[in-house]
Amino acid sequence: MRSIGPDRATGYWLVVAALLFGSLDINLYIFTEHTAGWEGSNATLVLQLVLDASILLAFRRPALVAGLVIAGSLLMLASDLFTPGLLVPVKTLTLTTVPSITPVVLVNLPRLLTRRQVVVITAVLSVLAARPWHAAWSTTPYGLLATLVPALLGLYAQARRELLQSLRDRAARAEREQHLLAERARAEERRRLAGEMHDVVTHRLSLMVLHAGALGVSSSDPAVRTAAEGIRGEGSRALEELRDLVGVLRDPEREGTTEDESKPYTGHGGGTPDPDGLAQLAAESESVGVPVELTVTGDPAQVSPTVARTAYRVVQEALTNVRKHAPGSVVRVVLEYRPDGLTIGVRNSASDVAADPILAGSGSGAGLPGLRQRVELIGGSLRTGPVSTGGYQVSAILPAYVPTAESARDDSGSGRR
Repeated sequence: MRSIGPDRATGYWLVVAALLFGSLDINLYIFTEHTAGWEGSNATLVLQLVLDASILLAFRRPALVAGLVIAGSLLMLASDLFTPGLLVPVKTLTLTTVPSITPVVLVNLPRLLTRRQVVVITAVLSVLAARPWHAAWSTTPYGLLATLVPALLGLYAQARRELLQSLRDRAARAEREQHLLAERARAEERRRLAGEMHDVVTHRLSLMVLHAGALGVSSSDPAVRTAAEGIRGEGSRALEELRDLVGVLRDPEREGTTEDESKPYTGHGGGTPDPDGLAQLAAESESVGVPVELTVTGDPAQVSPTVARTAYRVVQEALTNVRKHAPGSVVRVVLEYRPDGLTIGVRNSASDVAADPILAGSGSGAGLPGLRQRVELIGGSLRTGPVSTGGYQVSAILPAYVPTAESARDDSGSGRR
């Protein structure tokens, strides 16, 4: 038995059916002769109205409703066979030999009972309605029309519903499988890229760091040793960032996880924002002759690690472009932390020093477009362009919090909303 409750539309239709058949039975009672047995002249009307009202319970007690209809049919049969006029008038306006609500019950039973139960109930009611032991053109065809045909229509409608549902389930399953296959292919591609970066780029950077260290140890010139130490330090930091990037490629859920949030943000991986990382960027630019004025207001802890990482990349890319294209300019970096997000502004003055053509042409041209994409991915906005007083400006507005795979599961709604 499928014990399901009716939806609102089905409930309305059941009420309409009960009212409609109740009105039909009342009209038949008015225009036909009444019963004359000991139970009174209203026996037929009372029986029919009780069975009409029982249809309202069809979706909650389908077996009970079917049993009531069979019981009513047996009472009508017994009245016709043994005491004519007791429950059914001797002369009626219709040819029905079962309760008038029977077709409505049978057409709905396939949705509520098993197929075997429906077949048994239909067979019993068909026999009671057709009365094959006393077959007649006035009873048998109409009896089959009132029982067998509604049951077959209900079985067909239920089979069609089950077929459509199976097709929908199959389509949903195929879509999930396609999604899983796409995710698997994406993960395999990320792992392949991670392997290539680890095997090729890491190897070359490691050699560069080793050569720089060897040069710093073997050289007696203080300037050379200082430059070698700077190269070694930058190479080491590049290796740290590359290792973090390779880890993110191999496991995308690492970025923005709780483990990352426990680390201070220095610009080499992730975690809570730390102005020291931005100060280090400013110091790196000043060491190559680009003065940087850094202003930080507000509480950096108000933004999430993913936002802090993106902010670091915005400042890093802007300062890199200044060193390439405006080496003699002065840069002003302003970061304003607010409860609802972070505002970044990087503006450089006009430069009177010609840029190194080799350094200026070394870029791929994808720095700012890639940075814009990264900012927009976390729900922020990036604006770049020259300013009227000369120079160039990069500004970004970032949200305070960006849900990630891990934080979406662990977020309790406090601290970064």
